Amino acid sequence: MTSTAVGDRTELERARQDFQQQLLAAGLLVDTAVPGLYGRSGEFEDIVDGIDRVVVAAGPGAAATRLRFPPVFPRTSFERTDYIASFPHLTGAVTTFAGTNAEHAELLAARARGEAWDAWLEPADTVLVSAACHPAYAKYSGTLREGGELLDVYGYCFRHEPAIDPARMQAFRMHEFVRLGTADDAAQHRDTWIGRGLEVLDSLGLDATAVPANDPFFGRAGRMLAANQRHENLKTELTVRLYGDLDDGTAVVSCNCHRDHFGDTFGIVTPDGEVAHSACVGFGMERIALAMLRTHGLAVGNWPDSVRNRMFP
Repeated sequence: MTSTAVGDRTELERARQDFQQQLLAAGLLVDTAVPGLYGRSGEFEDIVDGIDRVVVAAGPGAAATRLRFPPVFPRTSFERTDYIASFPHLTGAVTTFAGTNAEHAELLAARARGEAWDAWLEPADTVLVSAACHPAYAKYSGTLREGGELLDVYGYCFRHEPAIDPARMQAFRMHEFVRLGTADDAAQHRDTWIGRGLEVLDSLGLDATAVPANDPFFGRAGRMLAANQRHENLKTELTVRLYGDLDDGTAVVSCNCHRDHFGDTFGIVTPDGEVAHSACVGFGMERIALAMLRTHGLAVGNWPDSVRNRMFP
């Protein structure tokens, strides 16, 4: 790596840390001492709620089935997503104590000695949700109704990515619009939402760009998956430059075509017996909020009237 590249990387990390400290000092985010894990102030939540009003207004409305899931879902459903094969480094699984009184005493003794005590915990039947749409697919195992399904899914997600950059949170919210149906249905949904997503961000005063992208697949095989995803144009991210020219921008919206992956693993078929295809658009609520704070300033009262009027009618 050249000295210039090292310098740019150092400057980028400094910019990220500076933004993080500004947000904490303003009380918008609350430090938890775990990198990438924050509490949110009421003002920050108001911003997220305002963004969601704009997202919902651009969405399919009553045409979509609204689904809200808790931030954990069954391990059996998680395994069917095949997420652990591609993203083991991002996964969060729940463990719990199910031992005897004697084993509890051993746990407490280890804790008192300052030793690790998680060896006494066992895997539970739940896993942290990695993408808001993941818990929905099990509901549609079997044959879809004529015309397929259009879903409105909103919820918390977890990805183990501890970082200084406030835009890379371990726990965050996604508002997704998901299409289940034929290959054409899925492709049209993804393609339509690229333009619509850009319009949403523009209405919030954000200068966004649509770029081909790939997921952070793990390992050697993951590099091939990522290359194929880019080559087949299955993922497009809408990015905003939070740190000027120091990086390529931060993805705030993701438009994805899954092809028949979830249809195959969850046994979802179209009325004509073909494996269903799916696509989703995911709005990263915290990231959009951070992009707005970075673009318009930390004082919401000073934001452009056109933006505030959309968010807080």
